[in-house]
Amino acid sequence: MTSSSSPSQDTKRLAHAYPEGLRADALMEEDVAWSHEIDGDRDGDQFDRSERAALRRVAGLSTELEDVTEVEYRQLRLERVVLVGVWTTGTAQDADNSLAELAALAETAGALVLDGVIQRRDKPDAATYIGSGKAAELRDIVLATGADTVICDGELSPGQLIQLEDVVKVKVIDRTALILDIFAQHAKSREGKAQVALAQMQYMLPRLRGWGQSLSRQMGGGRGGLATRGPGETKIETDRRRIREKMAKMRREIADMKTGREVKRQERRRNKVPSVAIAGYTNAGKSSLLNRLTGAGVLVENALFATLDPTVRRAETPSGRLYTLADTVGFVRHLPHHLVEAFRSTMEEVGDSDLILHVVDGSHPDPEEQLAAVREVIRDVGATGVPEIVVINKADAADPLVLQRLLRVEKRSLAVSARTGQGIEELLGLIDNELPRPSVEVEALVPYTHGKLVARAHTEGEVISEEHTAEGTLLKVRVHEELAADLAPHAPVSTA
Repeated sequence: MTSSSSPSQDTKRLAHAYPEGLRADALMEEDVAWSHEIDGDRDGDQFDRSERAALRRVAGLSTELEDVTEVEYRQLRLERVVLVGVWTTGTAQDADNSLAELAALAETAGALVLDGVIQRRDKPDAATYIGSGKAAELRDIVLATGADTVICDGELSPGQLIQLEDVVKVKVIDRTALILDIFAQHAKSREGKAQVALAQMQYMLPRLRGWGQSLSRQMGGGRGGLATRGPGETKIETDRRRIREKMAKMRREIADMKTGREVKRQERRRNKVPSVAIAGYTNAGKSSLLNRLTGAGVLVENALFATLDPTVRRAETPSGRLYTLADTVGFVRHLPHHLVEAFRSTMEEVGDSDLILHVVDGSHPDPEEQLAAVREVIRDVGATGVPEIVVINKADAADPLVLQRLLRVEKRSLAVSARTGQGIEELLGLIDNELPRPSVEVEALVPYTHGKLVARAHTEGEVISEEHTAEGTLLKVRVHEELAADLAPHAPVSTA
C-alpha cells in the first residue's frame, strides 16, 4: 500500500504548481482541483466536504427478513430453558414425573425445553437452591445448550433467586412464576384477569429489587423548606407501597364481581336447583366432560390450564330433574398459595355444590398423585363435606391394570371416556342417584287454573305420577318444604 504524502511534501508540490502569489490562496481553498502530481499518491477515494459529512450507508448489515417462514419463526421464537429440580422425598420416578410436569408447564407457557437435571438433597440449599457446586455445573449446561432461562421445580426465596442468577448468568424463575405466567396468558374474563393480576402482585411484592440509584433516598419529610428536610422513601419502598395500593384496589374489584355470581347462586338456591361441580387436575379432561354432558362448547385443548374461567351450564338427569354443571379451574401439584387465595371466589363453586365430579386422567403415569393434589386444594377451600364421585377419564387410552386399581381403591368411582362417550350414560345415572332429592312426598289435585304449581312441581321437585282428571291435575310428587306448603291446600279429599 502506498503511504500518504507528508504536509511538507504537499507544500513543495504547491510551490512548483502555483505562482508565488497564489500559493496562500491555493492552500486556503476548500476544494483544490485534483492533479495527478499532487493527489496521485493519496490513499483511497477523495471526497468533497459535503460528502465527507453525509451519512454513509454500510452495506450488508440489514436483518430485514424476506422469507415468510423466517419472519414467522422470528416472531414466534421460543424461550430456550433448562429445568432443574431438587429431589428430597419419594422415589426417583416421583422426581422424574414432577420434572416432566414442569416441562409440560414450560411448553404451555411458550418455552423450548433443552435439558432437565435433578439434584438429590435432604432439603434445598438455602443460598442457591441446588448448592454452589451444582450451580456451577448448571452454568456449564446453560453455556453448552445456549439456554437463556433456568426454571426451578419449586418456589425460590428472593435470596435464592438472586444468588442462583449470579452464578448461572441467565434469568432464573421458579415454578410459581411459571404457573402465574400461564394463567396470565389464558385468563380471558375480566374477573379472571383481575384474579391473576392480584396473584402476580402478591408474588412480586417480596421479590422487588433495586439497581443503582433506584435504592437512593428521595426528597421527603418535613413541612416544606428548601430541601424538604430529611431522607424520604427509597424508590423500592415507593414501589412496594404502590403495589399494596393496587392490591387493595384489585381485591375490592374482585369482591364487587363476586356479588354478581353470588346473586345467581342464590337464585339457584331459591329455585332449589341442585348444582354439580367438575373439579380435577389440569388437562384431565374436565372441559371435554362438560361438553359431552351438556354440549357447552367450551374450548378443549391438550394443554395445561387451557381454560381458567368457570363455566356453568344447565343439565337434566335421565329422570328429568334439572341441575347445573360448573367447570372449575384446574389444579396442579404445589399450586401456588397466591393463586388459591386469588381464585378463592371462583373456587367457591366447588364448596357450594351438592356434588363434586372429581375428574382424574386415567392415562397419567401417577393418577393417585393427581387425586391427592386436588383433594388438598378442595380441603383448602373448605369443600370436604361435599359428596364426591371420582370420574376416571380417558379410559380409552389408559392401562386396564391402572383402571382396575383405581376402581378398586376409590369406592365411588367410574371409568369414562369423554372423547368416545364410553361410560357417560352410567355417569348420568350415578349423578341422578347422588343428587339430593326433595324430602317431602305430597299428593295434590291441582286445579287447571293453578298451572304454575304444576310447572313448579316439575322444575323444583320429582314427579312420581301425574294424572289429568275433570277437576284438575292429580300429582304425586316429592318436593321441598316450601313447595309442599303451597300444594297442601290442594290435597285430594278422601271419599272413604
